[in-house]
Amino acid sequence: MKNLNKYSKRLTQDETQPAAQAMLYAVGLSDEDMKKPQIGIASTGYDGNPCNMHLNNLASQIKSEVNKINQVGLIFNTIGVSDGISMGTPGMRYSLPSRDIIADSMETVVNAQSYDALIPVVGCDKNMPGAIMAMLRLNRPALMVYGGTIASGNYKGRKLNIVSAFEALGQKIAGTITSEEYKEIIKSAIPGAGACGGMYTANTMASSIEAMGFALPYNSSIPAENPYKETESERIAKAIDNLLQLDLKPLDIISKKSIENAIAVVNALGGSTNAVLHYLAIAHAADIEFTLDDFQKVSDRTPVIADLKPSGEYLMEDVHGIGGTPAVMKYLLDNGYLHGECMTVTGKTLAENLKDVEALKFEEKQDVIYPKEKALKSSGNIQILFGNLASEGAVAKISGKEGNIFEGKAVVFDGEQDANEGIGAGKVSKGDVVVIRYVGPRGGPGMPEMLKPTSMIMGAGLGKTVALITDGRFSGGTHGFVVGHITPEAQSGGVIGLVEDGDIITIDASKNTIDVKLTEEELAIRKANWQQPELKHKKGILYKYAKTVASASEGCVTDKF
Repeated sequence: MKNLNKYSKRLTQDETQPAAQAMLYAVGLSDEDMKKPQIGIASTGYDGNPCNMHLNNLASQIKSEVNKINQVGLIFNTIGVSDGISMGTPGMRYSLPSRDIIADSMETVVNAQSYDALIPVVGCDKNMPGAIMAMLRLNRPALMVYGGTIASGNYKGRKLNIVSAFEALGQKIAGTITSEEYKEIIKSAIPGAGACGGMYTANTMASSIEAMGFALPYNSSIPAENPYKETESERIAKAIDNLLQLDLKPLDIISKKSIENAIAVVNALGGSTNAVLHYLAIAHAADIEFTLDDFQKVSDRTPVIADLKPSGEYLMEDVHGIGGTPAVMKYLLDNGYLHGECMTVTGKTLAENLKDVEALKFEEKQDVIYPKEKALKSSGNIQILFGNLASEGAVAKISGKEGNIFEGKAVVFDGEQDANEGIGAGKVSKGDVVVIRYVGPRGGPGMPEMLKPTSMIMGAGLGKTVALITDGRFSGGTHGFVVGHITPEAQSGGVIGLVEDGDIITIDASKNTIDVKLTEEELAIRKANWQQPELKHKKGILYKYAKTVASASEGCVTDKF
């Protein structure tokens, strides 16, 4: 058996650390407690977001179970940002930076307090990759706990979710719904606790992190307010005890193959483009070489088999209803899409975890998950594009419903607010390519998500006839012909900053290219006349972020400079 209090013993049993011992007696630890492993339980819970409002209670339940099995659970908190609340506002600039603040703060507390293990309890989008980055930096026994997905809302028998609220705004502007209907949809879209219900970024990251081996089986698909969620705490306490016994740490679990498992699940479920940024950052934290080309290789061999929102019909609660994430993973494993030999936080391999999981029953009436022979798309929805508009890469989300090629005239906006006003004023027509720039990691700063403009386009009935490209990001709720993460970004002198209204842009997802029809000579002339704008912030977190952040093609990490 391994030493079970490798880190905390330095404080609790070292006579040269009297202040540390006194502090721990003061918080209520007994002599017997001083000999036990100390488990840091990091909650991202706070009142102002349904994704996170239940997490402090969940953390308390986990602490109670941890304390029952000869461990000491110690809860601490870190920040969260509600993407839904900040979306379409200047506050959205803080969303992606929050990922790295979360990672930094968890690393700081666990190292400073010498905790033996870490259990992050997370909800909204950036909580999860931030937690995994911290776990990898710390490299001591750890597992992630996802708070679960929200239940669907309802309006006149129609299922609603967070994207319904944004699209309703476009419908109201287009005159297809009344102001009263708009208000009722807004009030009905979010019925309680849990993260946004479709295969948006939260559920994308939760599912793929389970596939990567860092969460317990079923953790990603049990809804937040489902009774089974309350029984997870006992499983979690036993699992962290087992990890301590085995001295099994995150760097023992993660590998290039386990990241490939995560990306395969992202594509099979039709997941969010944000996964690209986050897994680049996770790979960086683990010192594993994983590039945009690796994403494309996994996408090329993985079919989209889930009919989930935003492009499809169903929600994460429906995945739970047909057997949960493990049932989907078992099907992928049995058909050669996953590496079964990868280790997980159960102390068993992925294949061992899935051995006794009941297989999906396609013969029964369920059309949430399709067999590969009837895949919604024969390859993944995440596509990596290159071209003169994105010499360092861009990320597209192609569900198969948009077509593979789009060519149109550029309608250029220098920022999201300009785009929202322009779309609302009717400046965008069928066949146009909307260009939103200076919203990248440095130019934003913070690389905000463009859900509001894409939802307004959808709500206005232009979704199938308009493309949108940006050096910013997209919400997991975005759908349509969209390309984001264009690098180099405009703020750094990228070609997207040289595009003018009326330029012809061609996006070809079959060849994975994105180009503006301009000669090298014309681009050189425009580049010579281009002047870099000043950073939008001169101090504070967004200034620090803009000065230290790596490009989107490197995961927007802040410790690579």
